[in-house]
Amino acid sequence: MHQTAIFYPVLALVMWTMLVLLLMPYRRFKAAFSGTVTPADFRYGESAKVPPEVSLPNRAYMNLLEAPMLFYVVCVVLFELKAVSPLALKLAWAYVVLRVLHSLIHLIYNNVFHRLTAFAASSGVLVALWVCALMGLQQAG
Repeated sequence: MHQTAIFYPVLALVMWTMLVLLLMPYRRFKAAFSGTVTPADFRYGESAKVPPEVSLPNRAYMNLLEAPMLFYVVCVVLFELKAVSPLALKLAWAYVVLRVLHSLIHLIYNNVFHRLTAFAASSGVLVALWVCALMGLQQAG
């Protein structure tokens, strides 16, 4: 197995993050052109006047920059340890799918329980990836 295969799920999550990033200005400009918000509503972040459909992409984007940082790090660690196994690769793809699902739930219908389920599942997968890295570290040492 090519160790570089671990970077395909990394690139997929990066691309998804960029798509969510593009959704922010789209929704903000749309709201501004309709008169729902003004530039002043974003002077110090987002004011209370900003409707949820405008602020949700920002929150979804922030979510994609928080816990996924640990995903990016573990993927680099696995690569450096030459510990990218078929299991680690499947876990990495599962993590990406769950994070995309989490974002879609957040952006489309925002059911907190569904979102929490996707987040918890992705967190479990992330822990499993770190266990793979720990096992790779033990084998390398």
